[in-house]
Amino acid sequence: MEANREPLIRIETLSKLYKMGGETVHALNEITLRVDHGDFLAIIGPSGSGKSTLMNVIGCLDGPSSGKYWLDGEEVSRLREGRLAEIRNRKIGFIFQGFNLLSKLSALENVELPLIYRGVPAKLRKQQAIEALAKVGLEGRVRHKPSELSGGQQQRVAIARALAGNPPILLADEPTGALDTRTGAEVMQLMKDLNGQGHTIVLITHDIAISKQAKRVIRIQDGQISEEGGERREPQSSLQNGG
Repeated sequence: MEANREPLIRIETLSKLYKMGGETVHALNEITLRVDHGDFLAIIGPSGSGKSTLMNVIGCLDGPSSGKYWLDGEEVSRLREGRLAEIRNRKIGFIFQGFNLLSKLSALENVELPLIYRGVPAKLRKQQAIEALAKVGLEGRVRHKPSELSGGQQQRVAIARALAGNPPILLADEPTGALDTRTGAEVMQLMKDLNGQGHTIVLITHDIAISKQAKRVIRIQDGQISEEGGERREPQSSLQNGG
């Protein structure tokens, strides 16, 4: 990693406020965060801590109320939804707890979907999808539909879909939440292997054991964050929102 390289994610004094019942809820309170290329960061916090809100901001699914966010060198805090949708499609590979696979499509067709939205030509699209499935060990399952795959295999398809087109960031929301312990451990090993190959991963979890497998751990509580081993500032507001 180049020491002077611009971080992949740079967030400065970012806040997210909601109006609820006449009160102002500080979901995120002056967050500052840096994620470098090749990092593997876990963000951990209980329900109501603000971690889901932070994930939505990092994933360009929601914008901040104040502060700034640079993604891959571009300031994205104030962009219009059309441009944010393009950034989400090209820059972020999403991995969800519920897999979110289309049941009528094969593994290959599910992985091809984001590439279709990017306008990738059919031949190249198929090639990239097959390469992504091979990366997660499913080269022999490309024609199988989700109902013909185990839970662990379905999550691997979802990870391959996130990998397709090689976006700079993999953003994983509780990726082992729907899996048994053994299968979850296999998926986490795959995530570590992908990080070892150079993929930058930001993982959202409430599970301490899962978070400890990342290179860095950020704890979020009351809308504020601290790096593991550091001290968290006293929250300026006890109001909470987001999961």
